[in-house]
Amino acid sequence: MTALAPQPAPAPAPERTKPRLLERLKRAGPQTVQDLAANLGISVPGARRHLLDLQEQGLIEARTERPGGRGRPQHVFVLTDRGEATFPKTYSALCVDVLRHLQALYGDEAVTQVLGARSAELTAQVQAALPAELPLEERITRFAAWLTELGFDAVAEPGARAGEWLIVERNCPNLTVARQFPELCHSELRLFTEVLGVPVTRETRIACGQGQCRYRIGP
Repeated sequence: MTALAPQPAPAPAPERTKPRLLERLKRAGPQTVQDLAANLGISVPGARRHLLDLQEQGLIEARTERPGGRGRPQHVFVLTDRGEATFPKTYSALCVDVLRHLQALYGDEAVTQVLGARSAELTAQVQAALPAELPLEERITRFAAWLTELGFDAVAEPGARAGEWLIVERNCPNLTVARQFPELCHSELRLFTEVLGVPVTRETRIACGQGQCRYRIGP
């Protein structure tokens, strides 16, 4: 009876290759394209194509390192902060625990002061990047882009009245905290007002079960 020749293992599905590349970089740290291809059982050109896609998405970056601090420099790939953010984190739970302990030890005012100090620091950072002499429209659009970088998925759009603008946040990266400590939302409203220097009204809040945080800006 003729023995059947062993069949090669099937190649991983393309839609699973990118997550597996990210998982490998998370677990093993900086990796060359050859290391990644060998670990995943794919070709080096195939690995390069997926890595290029991940770079364009801002999830990984390439850099040059000497293995173990010696030898010839090698091009390796590492996760960016955005790539790290694709993996589960417990930051929100930790933040809630810390604020609860702060509240129990020192009262509600301590929570307000801490979140107010955080808001003041963020305000100073944004104001440095948004000079007051810029037109309001440009400051609003830049501010929305900054919020998006923080994970709020914000868009700026003209309002119904002349001179009026809207900033709509379609995501709340701090939702777990905001639901239990509304002081966080209050500090965010102050941030909007102080950064933009014009009246700001919040019309909806994700933390209250609505689909967006919607801010109306202007007269």
